[in-house]
Amino acid sequence: MPLSMNREVFITCAVTGAGDTVSKSSHVPVTPKQIAEAAIEAAKAGAAIAHCHVRDPETGAPARRLDLYREVTDRIRSADVDVVLNLTAGMGGDLVFGNVESPFPVDAQGTDMAGATERVAHVAECLPEICTLDCGTMNFSLGDYVMTNTPSMLREMARQMTALGVRPEIEAFDTGHLWFAKQLVEEGLIEDPVLIQLCMGIPWGAPDDLNTFMAMVNNVPSSWTFSAFSIGRNAMAYPAAAILAGGNVRVGLEDNLYVGKGQLATNGQLVEKAVSVVEGMGARIIGPEEVREKLKLTKR
Repeated sequence: MPLSMNREVFITCAVTGAGDTVSKSSHVPVTPKQIAEAAIEAAKAGAAIAHCHVRDPETGAPARRLDLYREVTDRIRSADVDVVLNLTAGMGGDLVFGNVESPFPVDAQGTDMAGATERVAHVAECLPEICTLDCGTMNFSLGDYVMTNTPSMLREMARQMTALGVRPEIEAFDTGHLWFAKQLVEEGLIEDPVLIQLCMGIPWGAPDDLNTFMAMVNNVPSSWTFSAFSIGRNAMAYPAAAILAGGNVRVGLEDNLYVGKGQLATNGQLVEKAVSVVEGMGARIIGPEEVREKLKLTKR
């Protein structure tokens, strides 16, 4: 993919995620009402897309409950601001082995493995415009946890998403994930226009140094639309890198809790900072209607 700065940029805000961040910042939304309000706040700040997980309202733990997704979806759609809805479909692929000497039986408390139809049940229920497809398996963070997405699972999830008329956003954490994403497209399981998110700096996927980032970018076909983010300390530098490389921007409390050193952020503040980066570089922020036209999305 030739390097050319993107001058028509959309921003995705990933408002809550599934990580252990609730105890680290009071700004991380937990209840459906809080998650929806965070998405609306992000939209008012300039995000065209809101990427949503749900959490157990009592504990803050990641959840897959249909009623929680339904409430979040209904609240966002009834708001007085427009935003493209992007729901995760990454849940249900969590495998935690016992320990290094006795991997089996697996850790029943941490393991959450579900079939393809169950993993996309909330997508069928809520029919967002976009849902994510984590396009590979990888060691994730610490300990004995593996993010598990087999080729057959990904093929079936992609088939179901496409049949529902929901645009998959391919989540690529390393170059092999991009390789398999191309295979899904070649097999007709993901239709044009193809949307991909380059997920950088997440242990133990692709590190977020610029050489690795450009290796990822250079493996994205020129006809695809891509966005990129990093987590932690480099999260707010990545909007500039993504735009210069020809992509779009993702920020949000799923990826990073701080707007500055020692300054806990809200989702709206992270979007506002991303907007200032985009506009400071001479690019234009595009809104949800332009994103729908660009990606051929069906507004629900």
